[in-house]
Amino acid sequence: MGFLSKLVRHKPVEMLQAEAGKRGDFRRVLGLWQLTAIGIGGIIGVGVFVLAGQQAAINAGPAVIISFLIAGIASTAAALCYAEFAGLIPVTGSAYTYGYAVLGELAAWLIGWDLLLEYALIVAVVAIGWSGYVQAALASMGIHLPVWAQGAMGTGEGHVFNVIAALITLGVSVLLTMRTEWGARFNTLVVAIKVAAVALVIGVGVFYVNPANWVPFIPERIVDAKGVGHFGFQGVATAAAVVFFAVFGYDTLTTAAEESRNPQRDLPRAVLLSLAISMTMYLAVSLVLTGVAHYTTLNTDAPVADALQGLGLHWVALIVSVSAVFGLISVLFAFMLGASRIWYALARDGLLPGWFARVHPRYGTPYRPTLALGVFTAVVAGSTPIQKVAELVNIGVLSAFIVICSSVMILRKRKPDLHRSFRTPLVPLVPLIGIAFSIWLLSELPAITWQVFLGWVSLGLLIYVFYGMHHSKLEKMS
Repeated sequence: MGFLSKLVRHKPVEMLQAEAGKRGDFRRVLGLWQLTAIGIGGIIGVGVFVLAGQQAAINAGPAVIISFLIAGIASTAAALCYAEFAGLIPVTGSAYTYGYAVLGELAAWLIGWDLLLEYALIVAVVAIGWSGYVQAALASMGIHLPVWAQGAMGTGEGHVFNVIAALITLGVSVLLTMRTEWGARFNTLVVAIKVAAVALVIGVGVFYVNPANWVPFIPERIVDAKGVGHFGFQGVATAAAVVFFAVFGYDTLTTAAEESRNPQRDLPRAVLLSLAISMTMYLAVSLVLTGVAHYTTLNTDAPVADALQGLGLHWVALIVSVSAVFGLISVLFAFMLGASRIWYALARDGLLPGWFARVHPRYGTPYRPTLALGVFTAVVAGSTPIQKVAELVNIGVLSAFIVICSSVMILRKRKPDLHRSFRTPLVPLVPLIGIAFSIWLLSELPAITWQVFLGWVSLGLLIYVFYGMHHSKLEKMS
């Protein structure tokens, strides 16, 4: 087989569909609501508890709800494409596997390699944020960690290593090595607590809304000393680019395809359900939050809790703060699960060492990549400031969105007669919307993100050329 033909060799969809029914690597224990909880767990987090208020104060004013609508349209376009593939190819690996079936091995490898880094970095970012919440809660009770253990070097005088951030990532990785249903049940409980807290904010806050706080709905555009515009429609669009990163996460549930009891039926439903529930909450919180407090007061570390405190609702604010601490654990769970399953899929296909493609003999989980990710994310979360990690997040996910949306259009042309348990509506319009928004958001990312991304891709290409290409299972079959 020639060099170029190796790069574009792909797994036929029919082969993947046949394998999906025969594979017994994992225990099929996840139902529709557990899958949906994984999706909600990956979506609902800092977007509700932090970004809605901050972006209202900084960029959009009360029109932050329009920012979420814009971001929601883009994310929905990608989710509809994910749903079609999830029902068509119910195999562990998500965008990596879908790309393998349509675009070929090299493109699939690169997207899997990118998502591996992105998911791991998201885990690290959330762990660092979680550590801040926990340390604040402990401080309110008079409990303080040693200064060296409070944060990474460069985050404060005497700081050496963020111990709590490292411990939570290790703890989640250990949880994910146990039986999948145990972790899923815990995650479902945590998600239920988080959803209940958001519902409480909406249900109580709606009685304190002052419509005067929504005027002007889109504040007049201003330009700061650096020449950056805020408010006006430009501010709304800028906020949309920021909050977009809070409205994906449903893709993580598709990595658990082989642990689903009925993947072709439940995966598409779970993708759309998790996004619909999450977007409803984002829009409602945005409207209530800017109604109970003037948008200029919301640029704080905990705008929802602070707004409730300002209303004298101290007990609601306490519940929200505690729920935020628990709720972020479900984000860690979703993205750690996604990263470990992608690593496992890469190893099972021979593109990474097969040592990682072994499931635990008792628990039936991919414990080796899960524990390796736990150690890696613990080191990153413990030793790196959150700003530096956050700058590197999202470029791989946006690239995956482009791959998925493009693949739906290609496969509709190439194999129009395949049975699809869910069909993306309005093709090619919906995929093109997803592609256009993803390209726009990629253009908004800082230069350092592109530099690290290109370095990571270059490393991935070297690994593929010197290892993956020669050990690929498709290479051995050809």
